[in-house]
Amino acid sequence: MRMNALKSVLKQREALLALMIVALILLVGLRAPVFLSWGSLAGLLTDSTLLIMLALTQMLVIVTRGVDLSVASNLALSGMMSALLAARYPELPLVLVMLAAVAIGLLLGLVNGWLIGYLELPPIVVTLGTMSVYRGLVFVLSGGAWVSSHQMPADFIAFPLARLLGVSHLVWIALATVAAAVFVARHSRFGRDLYAVGNEPASARYVGIPIARRLLWTYGLSGLMAGLCGYLWVARYAVAYTEIAYGFEFTVIAACVIGGISIAGGTGTVAGAVLGALFLAVIGNALPVLKVSPFWQSALTGFVILTAVMINARGNKSAGRQILPLHLIKSTGSAA
Repeated sequence: MRMNALKSVLKQREALLALMIVALILLVGLRAPVFLSWGSLAGLLTDSTLLIMLALTQMLVIVTRGVDLSVASNLALSGMMSALLAARYPELPLVLVMLAAVAIGLLLGLVNGWLIGYLELPPIVVTLGTMSVYRGLVFVLSGGAWVSSHQMPADFIAFPLARLLGVSHLVWIALATVAAAVFVARHSRFGRDLYAVGNEPASARYVGIPIARRLLWTYGLSGLMAGLCGYLWVARYAVAYTEIAYGFEFTVIAACVIGGISIAGGTGTVAGAVLGALFLAVIGNALPVLKVSPFWQSALTGFVILTAVMINARGNKSAGRQILPLHLIKSTGSAA
């Protein structure tokens, strides 16, 4: 019985990925023991927080058969605007600056959601366009200038790495995001609707699920998270410039794919998104410790993505798509 239980656990994508992460950490630790120190592991966890947070909302987007390529540009614009606001009005309470960043991110996300949900435009085309628009606005609104640490208020910079009960605010915020994502994905009508839309859009529309509204707020949540991470990114590194998080959207999508979130929609878990982000964070932190050129990180990440896509494809062929029963979709839609 125990052997059967162990085999069933090892067949789960998340369990295998967790074991791979542990094995990778131990292997790097054998080569460079400093990697296993408490300070190094704590730094690894802190470094993974923003990627985890963005991967969780990107997961919700991908579950609906969509993608948000504008997430890093949204982060850059929200972060730059919060830095400019704090530098221009240093007397403003920090909470207002953070709320401004969140509001900007939410608005930009809702623009994507409206174009995709109500105008029924392809997500990849819409977010590819807004990615360029938002990145351009970073340059236009900042005039191409940097906002340096000496221009930012002390509390603005200190907040992300300040500690509560011995744990940084970044980690606490990431934990809260994980808890919220679990609730949305597994215990809310909104989350069930997203999986129904991703599995069978036609059936979801037939049973009355408001697809346009769900997509509007799914991309809105992605934008909201990008706005929050925009402030946290700028404050943590104490600098805001036009190339903030350039190309980071692909890392976020890679974390989701590695975590088993199907790009075909309808499949994905919070645990998978978190573990995919942790896996990439381990790779990113291990390469400098091993004195490997950072250019290899992109190549290695690409190889891992291709491998994950092939594994996902084989899983879909062997197991078939995980379709929600029509009566469950109908009851979900009628309750909306």
